[in-house]
Amino acid sequence: MTYIPIINLSTLGDPNLSSQKLIANDLRKALRKSGFFIIINHGIPQELIDQTFLEAKRFHDQSMEAKKAVLMNEHNNGYMAMGRYKITTSRASEDGAEPDLNEAFFIKRERQPDDPLVLEKRRFAGPNEWPKDLPGFKDSLLQYTKAVDQMAQALLGPLAISLDMPADTFTEAFSESQFSFRLSHYPKVSKLSSKQYGIAPHTDSNFLTFLAQTSVPGLQIQAQDSQWIDVPFVPQSFVVNSGDMLHRWTNGYYKSTPHRAMPPQKGARYAIPFFFGPHLDTNIECLRSCHSPQNPPQYPPISYNDYISWWYDKNYNSNAQEDLANNG
Repeated sequence: MTYIPIINLSTLGDPNLSSQKLIANDLRKALRKSGFFIIINHGIPQELIDQTFLEAKRFHDQSMEAKKAVLMNEHNNGYMAMGRYKITTSRASEDGAEPDLNEAFFIKRERQPDDPLVLEKRRFAGPNEWPKDLPGFKDSLLQYTKAVDQMAQALLGPLAISLDMPADTFTEAFSESQFSFRLSHYPKVSKLSSKQYGIAPHTDSNFLTFLAQTSVPGLQIQAQDSQWIDVPFVPQSFVVNSGDMLHRWTNGYYKSTPHRAMPPQKGARYAIPFFFGPHLDTNIECLRSCHSPQNPPQYPPISYNDYISWWYDKNYNSNAQEDLANNG
């Protein structure tokens, strides 16, 4: 049976190397065995987390017309309607799965008009689609994403140490992280077909995912015996999992574990996953500590931009919602 460990981050800000090594050891065990862990004492105020869940509900409580006004754009920012998408490119993707039973709203890093990537008109550096009639919504989300981004960056040192690499190994790549933040709404479903999910089985495409927990169940991970197990609820915690980029960077040493979300049966569920990735121009190439003559690199180098461009086009192509835009 797969065990999801709890990692205490109360010493994360301690510059003492021994403290960092203790966290590194915990990360190594978790990412080798299950690819998932739960963090406590992470430093993000519960009031900020609670407010962000309220913002998710506020957004999805709007009329469809209001949500259609901020439809997902070519940068994959904005509103994704119910039953439009499913991930098909993952090794965990399930043949015949129905489109996912959730709706979502996405943002990425908020950039100013003079940002170099904006001036270059780069994909994924384009504008966020902010709703006009939700006072405080934008400020709350930007405050939350800034806090989670800072926490995620603080973990990079222990993570590098866990791979027998210098603590600053990932610093440059993540000095301006490329994240995606999602506000998901899973409506109550009384009866499910065998191929219907809130989100079908998949692995995450990014580096690390941070999911603030709620008491409403839904998230399941695939255990080593291929059985699906519920992620336990731990108050005031985040569930963290490694994605395909960390798996690729480490030559498969760290897992990218299949997981899924089951629709709730007693009431709506809201989820606010933060998908943490490196700068768009980062080259993802096997770390020197993760290959040898006996264990050569399994994956060719690739830029993060090229990887996520391919991934979004295959799984979350904004053109799939053109009919909603055309219907006004």
